[in-house]
Amino acid sequence: MSDPDRMTSAGRRSSIRLARRALTVIAVAAGMVATAAPPASAAANPYQRGPAPTASSVAAVTGPFATASVSVPRGNGFGGGVIYYPTDTSQGTFGGVAISPGLNGTWPGIAWLGPRLASQGFIVFGIETDSLTDSPTSRGTQLLAALDYLTQRSSVRSRLDPGRLAVAGHSMGGGGALDAALRRPSLKAAIGNAPHLPSNTLAGGRVPTLIYAMQNDTLVPPSRLTSLYNTIPATTERAYLEITGAGHNYIGRPSTTLARTMIPWLKIFVDDDTRFSRFLCPLADRSGIRQYQSSCPLMPATARPLATAAG
Repeated sequence: MSDPDRMTSAGRRSSIRLARRALTVIAVAAGMVATAAPPASAAANPYQRGPAPTASSVAAVTGPFATASVSVPRGNGFGGGVIYYPTDTSQGTFGGVAISPGLNGTWPGIAWLGPRLASQGFIVFGIETDSLTDSPTSRGTQLLAALDYLTQRSSVRSRLDPGRLAVAGHSMGGGGALDAALRRPSLKAAIGNAPHLPSNTLAGGRVPTLIYAMQNDTLVPPSRLTSLYNTIPATTERAYLEITGAGHNYIGRPSTTLARTMIPWLKIFVDDDTRFSRFLCPLADRSGIRQYQSSCPLMPATARPLATAAG
């Protein structure tokens, strides 16, 4: 074999070694990238707030966030009220919920809800109504006006995510919350506590809805609320919860049973936080609860599989 032939063979072997080394480097780098990149399903939820929940944390009188409050005068389409909000500004904006009292009721009668929910990572607006006898429709209008004020003119609007809002209420206010959800389907959640809704139908409801009934309620009996619950479309996330031995005004005193079910509902649908699904689907703690129904699995819109077009 001539010297040129040897040089050519040596050069080829050298080229092959270099190529193999290059491929090895590329493969290692690719492996490192694949290891570093989490799967899409493990991507962080941008709306998740606070530490991983436990049975104790959702039942706690005070959640992980320190809170403050600001009073709002009458006007702007409702009777004023109090806004409760987390003081932490390091985690981004928070979802909001407006809450209405019931017939002849005022916010102080259910005000325990304000700091309790806010300390779990929500901006809570407990409203007063224009009149003590306002109808559910009127209260629904006022709840929507309160949300508009909260997002557009309130002193805490920079802390609030205007795309993540909910409504709640008791009795006439509960009916008002359900009425508001029917009129504004962009809301993320609705909660009616012993709600009085004269039409007794939610056939057009698209907002995830939680209905509380009280076993001994003679004003809005469980049978009426079971019928109301059954009108919610099958495509809408929903739950029905009946409190053992409770009367119509049960919400007037602090209740761990209400808190440990309301908080997960708001977390799941306002914060898209599926970490809280295990408390409601299935119901983790049935103490104090006579009946429970839900559309398990309870999933926020962002976690639902995309619909496929019919072929």
